[in-house]
Amino acid sequence: MSVKRFGVSLDNDVLRSLDELVADNQFSNRSQALRFLVEKHISEQKWLCNHIVAGAIVLMFDQHDKEIMSRITTIESTYHAYVLSSTQHYLDDNFCLHIATVKGPAYALTGLSDKLIAIKGLRHGKLVMSRAD
Repeated sequence: MSVKRFGVSLDNDVLRSLDELVADNQFSNRSQALRFLVEKHISEQKWLCNHIVAGAIVLMFDQHDKEIMSRITTIESTYHAYVLSSTQHYLDDNFCLHIATVKGPAYALTGLSDKLIAIKGLRHGKLVMSRAD
């Protein structure tokens, strides 16, 4: 493994956003955050293809916000051909962990997860998938 050092210039707004990312994710420094972002981008680009994949979409939200569950149900029904199952686990009096098991073309599952993760009010959302063909 070779390591190259280089300087990067960022405008003030981007630098502030990067510092927020560092703080929010408890990265030890900006370099760690930049590595994370580059690796995330590369892995997401790899999945924008026609490979058949299987995985899970994990969502966490306040269970008292009924609008969130309604939106999840609406979006999953639109992608019903790819959703194998979904379940909710009530972690305590406030939080619900929703897990959708999915299978289909990578681009379709990425689109589904993007719509689910974009639901306003979610505490956390993540897609995990692996090639299944």
